[in-house]
Amino acid sequence: MSTTTPTYPTTFTLGNDLTVNRLGYGAMRITGDGIWGPPADHNESIRVLQRAVELGVNFIDTADSYGPHVSEELIAEALHPFRAGLVIATKGGLLRTGPNQWPIDASPKHLEEALHGSLKRLKVDQIDLYQLHRIDPSVPFEDTLNFLQKAQQDGRIKHIGLSEVSVADIKKAQEFVKIVSVQNMYSVENRKWEAELNYTRDQGIAFIPWFPLGGSADALKALGQLAQKHSATPQQIALSWLLHHSPNILLIPGTSKVKHLEENMKTADIRLSAEDMQALDAIQPA
Repeated sequence: MSTTTPTYPTTFTLGNDLTVNRLGYGAMRITGDGIWGPPADHNESIRVLQRAVELGVNFIDTADSYGPHVSEELIAEALHPFRAGLVIATKGGLLRTGPNQWPIDASPKHLEEALHGSLKRLKVDQIDLYQLHRIDPSVPFEDTLNFLQKAQQDGRIKHIGLSEVSVADIKKAQEFVKIVSVQNMYSVENRKWEAELNYTRDQGIAFIPWFPLGGSADALKALGQLAQKHSATPQQIALSWLLHHSPNILLIPGTSKVKHLEENMKTADIRLSAEDMQALDAIQPA
């Protein structure tokens, strides 16, 4: 008989003052194809956002580039005025030139425009968590960090996060500002950023995986076997592994359908045993 792992913490506190449930919602998929333009079903997107909050989500992740602008506008339409304790995290640093096109621009000039736009669309005076979408190789990182530092000092940003960064990048940023979150690609079969996960855990920084679902044959086989055992879906097992794997992981699975949202939220009820975790830990990187 396998022994269950200790119950994992269900919440995480960002920056010592914003406590959120570890199972949140990512609002990228409520836009059109290619993350471009309005959604095919506007009303369903509104229902997804409202249902997420009904189900206990109090951390929603978006970006000015999702649409562009569409995701933030829908969040405000569905949920503003935001209830107390609901944390809206957004990002800046990418341009949009067409469907699935994401040029980087983390210059202070562009970030000023992006931040101003996000504040206006979300109808707030301060962004709870503002994340740099990408480091711009054509702009000195110090210039970007100086902008974020000043925006935080001005009160337009409460907390600052980064995305797709190395440990060295995080340490550099910490010379300028307090970093409370890092959003890197990560899943049961993609652990390229394991060192960054470990560093953020040790530093009390949230680690937010994007593209958290494994899709290789080996991954799907292992996930499928455990899904049958737990009367769950492979996607739920992949998400549950992340919750069990490290206490600083915040999940933001995204969907444009209420049905899929409700399935994702049931992940919180799954408890993987030590034996289950060993089986998933053994999956080879894709």
